[in-house]
This record gives sequence, structure tokens and C-alpha cells, in this order.
Amino acid sequence: MACSIGVSGRLACRPMFRRRGCPAPVIMAVAVGPPILSTMNLNASIIDQRLTGIQDDIRSLAASELAITNPDRLKSLSFVYLCVKVMLNLEVEEAFDCLTEGSGDFGVDAFHITEESDGEFTVTVFQGKYRKNLDGTSAFEQSGIEALINAIRYLFDPSAELGAINDRLRARVEQARSLVRDGFIPRVRAIACNNGLIWNAQTQAYIDRTGFGNQVSWEHVNHDVLVGILGRMRPVSDTLRLTGRAIVEDMNFSRVCVGRMSVGEVAALMDRHGERLLERNIRRYLGLHGNRVNEAIRDTLKSSESSNFYFFNNGMTLVCDDFAYNGLQSSDYQVRVENLQIVNGGQTCMTICRTAEELKQQGRSLPDDATVLVRIYKLPSDNQDIVARITHATNSQNPVDLKDLRANDARQTQLEQSIGALGYVYRRKRMETAPRPQDITSGAAAEAVLAVWRQAPHQARFLTREHFGKLYGTIFTESLNGAQVVLAALLYRISENRRRRPQEDDPMFVRYASCFIAMQMGRRLLAAMNVGLAQLDHSNFGQAKELIESRGEAWFVQAREDVQQALSSLYGGQEVSVQQLSATFRRGDLIETLQRQGID
Repeated sequence: MACSIGVSGRLACRPMFRRRGCPAPVIMAVAVGPPILSTMNLNASIIDQRLTGIQDDIRSLAASELAITNPDRLKSLSFVYLCVKVMLNLEVEEAFDCLTEGSGDFGVDAFHITEESDGEFTVTVFQGKYRKNLDGTSAFEQSGIEALINAIRYLFDPSAELGAINDRLRARVEQARSLVRDGFIPRVRAIACNNGLIWNAQTQAYIDRTGFGNQVSWEHVNHDVLVGILGRMRPVSDTLRLTGRAIVEDMNFSRVCVGRMSVGEVAALMDRHGERLLERNIRRYLGLHGNRVNEAIRDTLKSSESSNFYFFNNGMTLVCDDFAYNGLQSSDYQVRVENLQIVNGGQTCMTICRTAEELKQQGRSLPDDATVLVRIYKLPSDNQDIVARITHATNSQNPVDLKDLRANDARQTQLEQSIGALGYVYRRKRMETAPRPQDITSGAAAEAVLAVWRQAPHQARFLTREHFGKLYGTIFTESLNGAQVVLAALLYRISENRRRRPQEDDPMFVRYASCFIAMQMGRRLLAAMNVGLAQLDHSNFGQAKELIESRGEAWFVQAREDVQQALSSLYGGQEVSVQQLSATFRRGDLIETLQRQGID
């Protein structure tokens, strides 16, 4: 029998090996010193167990792209990968592509860049510290924070020489630097990840002395944060206290309530339930610092114009299974809701909550006269699609990733059937598992089709946010068939594989030019088959696939030479810096030159 004392202090006994026929052992407790407490943190243990499966998923990629095979390093890499995937809400391949861990990484284990918008772009840098000890009590080391601070100072200065830096990080840093040179302002989100506690007060003081101000925001992510996001959300039922009069109306087997809620009630609601309320919201919280919209919300709440907050804000849209209220009242309803979710206004709610925390530290509270518009929809249980449609419509005032919302579009379901008939699987919805060789995600399909067949490689790489928005009709035309999607994806994979794992004779521009190279490879496929794009379908799919398998690598080399010649023509044979390369491929200066070139 083995005995241990758990965190609760109770004695737990479990039987050990026992010979058949032997009498039950006599338990004798002897006090020999202070009790030994079990220190394993449950959430830390859950994440550690999850990392076992992740290691298996990324093992081959880690070995081929990052030369990481050591079990301890692989586990640490898996932890960073999980943090990137969860915090940025990325798909498997996108998350792994952000990893920069290895020699010459400046203490930056992952690096992600968003598209530029309103003169700004956001860069998220990660540093991970994973310990074998799962007690969850170790604070994030100050040396790690210092490394991140030095990296931020150094990497975003276009005039500073990068020196010894690994190629994966160099490619992303030069992309960011080229944006800085073009006049875009970087907003940096520094995320320190560990399976322990946040950094100590001394380290926080070090951060405060950097002088970065609001341009750099700092976040701590650990096992508790990850489990909170990954865990299955329990239904939220609560009472919403409205202010003033409200309108309640039944329509189309649904019920609608439109009213006002004080910002203090919103903060209290978020304090009770947190991000459980945002499970159906398509965007994670974008942060208070560095996001102009959220900063404006905070500033209004702190200003003398707080009473006009209702007029300045778009309000909140909530969906629920049912709601009830006292219809005999004329105002100030208390609305009981079941299975509540916020599908629009999550940024507003989280910012109100964060502002309340700031004011509380200053001994103040949110203004009593500040209210926000609230729309509560009770929806029919047999029409789940309406939630996605409401989410789509109510979030259209700001750029969002529409990939998930397009998943049930007729064009997507048609492509799923067409691609399935060719022996491939079209993943039009997000999935947690890594894609197999026969899988083609909707995001990869959009990027490949836009680059290869629509001949817009710069938009394929740098306007991914619009692939399922403004560019959706351009990419997913009525004439697009499953064969064209699969063949574009196969060509694009060859180019992308060389971008991620360039060979010794590949020049640096290969890390930026994969979409351009894929476009040239597509032109060679059509020339080899002597057909136009419209004639490419299931009837000649087998022939086209065989050509890609036999000539794909040779076409890559020829297309690479096309790009080299186009660069020489554009710059007159002058040496081109990495920053210039990044800017050139982002603007698409080479497209016209490449289109004029003949195909061998």
C-alpha cells in the first residue's frame, strides 16, 4: 500500500503489489518530519499530456525544417507551437510556419506578422520557457524578458545589421523592416509563455523602464490560460440588468430584446464569466494597448464624454437559447438568459472590463452614466446556421477572417464534392488535427488558386485576410472546379516546401517568392498540356498530376530562374537587399515582367 498526502491534506492510500494469500498489510504512520505535499499542478499536467500528441504531429517538421530532434527541445518547441496556435487562432501549418526557434533566434521562438491596415501592422513575438517540473510555481525568468526587450529594440530598427540570425527569423524580420521603411507603424505584442507564474515585480519594473510605451504590449501565457481557452465551455446562464426602457418583440419563431446596459454591468458580467461568453465570437481579444479602437473605448470611458458612450459605440449582439423578464415592468428589466453568447461586441466588453481594472487600481470606478446598446436574440434551436449569419453581418464593420463563415457557402460545398471525387479531402472547416498529404484546406486552396491561376501572387501572400472577403469572388469563381484547385495546391506545395526548406543553391529571395514561382509553374503546366485554364478539369486531371509529379521539381528550378531574371531586369543587375526583396514581392512589381517572359 502506498500513501501520499494530497494538496487538500487528506491521506490517500492505494494498494501496491500483493502476493495471493498474504494478509492485508498493517499501516503504520510514523512522523519523521514535515509532510511531503504533492505539488503537481493539474492544469500544468493537462498541458503536458497534450504536448505528447503534439510532439508526434510536428516531429518530422521539426527535424526537417528546424533540425530539432532532441526530445527535450522537441517538447519545448511543442509548447511554443501550442501557444502560437491557441493565442493567434491559427491553423496547423500557419502556426508551425511562425516558429523560429534555434541558433541565432535572438530569444524569439516564434514571429508572426499581420497585414498592414490603417497605416499599422501588428507583430507578435513569442518566447517559451518549459520546465519538466509541473508544480507551476516558477516565475518567468528576467533573463528571458531581457532577451525579448533587446530583440524588440534591435529587430525593428531597419538600419541595424542583423548579423548572425537564422534564416527563418531573418525572412520575417526583413518583411517587418520593409513595412517600417514604407512608413507603416509596427505594433508589437510580446508574449512570454511558460508552465509557471508570471514574471516578478523586479522584471516588471525593467519592462516599465524600456520606454516602449503603448507601442509594445506584454502578455503572460501559461497552463492556466491555455486550459481556459482550450477547455470545453460550459453554458452561461445569468441575469442581465438593463437600464431604462427596452423593446421586446416576437418574430419568425424567434424573440428579440433591444435595450441598454450600464458599462458597470458589462464589466461585472465579463468578470463573472470571462471569455466563456466569447466562444462563438470570431475574434480573440485584440488587446487594449496598440489597438486604436479599443484605446478609444477606454479613453471615452475615462473622459467627460462618458455619458455619450452609447452614441459612440456599435453595441453588443448576444444570442441565447431563451430569455425571460417581468413584462409588468415598464423599464429597468432584469432579463434571465440561458446559454448566453456574445457574437459581436466582444472587443467592447473586454475593453470595458480591462478599463474597470485600471480604474480600480486608481481607486476609481466606471462612470454610472455610461451605457451600451444591447441586442438579445433568442434563436430557434433547429436553425444553427443563423448564428453564423448574424455573426458575419454584425462583424462586417471591421476587417475579420471570414474563412470560417464561408465554410457553408455553396461554392465551398461544391468544391468539397468535386475534390473528393478526385481522391482528395477538402477541409472547408477548421480542424485541430494536422492536414494529411491528401488534405487541402480552404485557406491553402485560396492562396494557391490566387497565385497560380489568377496570377496575383502578391495578393495570395500578403492579403490573406481578404481571401474570403473582397477577393472571394475573384478566387472562387463559378468556373473554378476541383481539378484546378488540387493542381494549384500541388504546384504551390512544391514551391512552399522549398521556401520552408531551401536547398544550398536557392537564393534568399526563394523565402519571399514562393507564390511568384508557383505562378510560373502553373504557366508551364498549361503549356506542357497545350490547354487553357478553362479546359483543365477532371477529364485530364490524371495527365496533369503525372506531369507535376515528374516535372514539378524541374519546373521549380526554371521558375526560380524566371524570377531571378525579372529581378535583374527590374534592378538593372544591382545588388538587392533582403528588405528590398520583401518590399518588391509584397507590391508585385515583378508580375508584368514575368508575364512577358516566354515559357520554355
